[in-house]
Amino acid sequence: MQRIIDKARILTEALPYIRAFYDKTFVIKYGGAAMLDESLKASFATDVTLLRYIGLRPVIVHGGGPQIGEMLSRLGKETSFVDGMRVTDDETMEVVEMVLGGRVNAEIVSLIGRVGGKAVGLTGKDCGLLQVTRHVGADGRDLGRVGNPTRVDASLITTMTGSGFIPVIAPIGADEDGLGYNVNADMAAARIAQELGAEKLILLTDVEGVLDAGEKLRPRLDLEEARAALGDGSVQGGMIPKLVCCVESVAAGVTTAHIIDGRIAHALLLEIFTDVGVGTLVRAD
Repeated sequence: MQRIIDKARILTEALPYIRAFYDKTFVIKYGGAAMLDESLKASFATDVTLLRYIGLRPVIVHGGGPQIGEMLSRLGKETSFVDGMRVTDDETMEVVEMVLGGRVNAEIVSLIGRVGGKAVGLTGKDCGLLQVTRHVGADGRDLGRVGNPTRVDASLITTMTGSGFIPVIAPIGADEDGLGYNVNADMAAARIAQELGAEKLILLTDVEGVLDAGEKLRPRLDLEEARAALGDGSVQGGMIPKLVCCVESVAAGVTTAHIIDGRIAHALLLEIFTDVGVGTLVRAD
């Protein structure tokens, strides 16, 4: 009986959050271990479907770097990175579109469908959803077909979420001539969240969240604290662009941004519907 009571207590703890977030848009960047481990993939699909059924509007933007790397390796094609971004020539871009826009996107849609959700796969090239300009490396190096998101046409997304569907978006953008570009998934998710005026931007990672100098999790940061962490060197490596995306999104009107540990089963539900959460939350103040 106590186990049943404990379950009821969990549900009552979630009620205020469900009420507060009803009909709100959540943009979720899906990547890392959560995309590779079979049990984590299943829990993610279940979480997203539950969000939709209780009245929230989840929008998924997914990565797929390891899958792209695996396919390039099978094809015998070498790949290199500059500033953490894959140098993308025309041949590599073909692989990116095939893997991200095809195999990975279709798998996520299928996983959601298996647990009763209604998902639709898209790429940023569809209906001018994600428009980009060509990215240039910090040292001036041309990275090929790597794009910086500059404009989002969110009409297709809002039409789908308003009809009960879960958009699953591959981060492939197009320039003004319609040429496809590889886009960093965190950057794409942040830009889409800003355009939608999302309640939350949630980035799934393979670490706990933002850590302090003593390697302890910082569960909450306001914009001033987040900018200080970026400036004083306490945030390093791959966490820098993620925190930058969070800061830019909150500054642009997204209510809160979250960096959470996607290695934890049901991390989304734990972050959204519990008082403690499982990552770092960034808010305006």
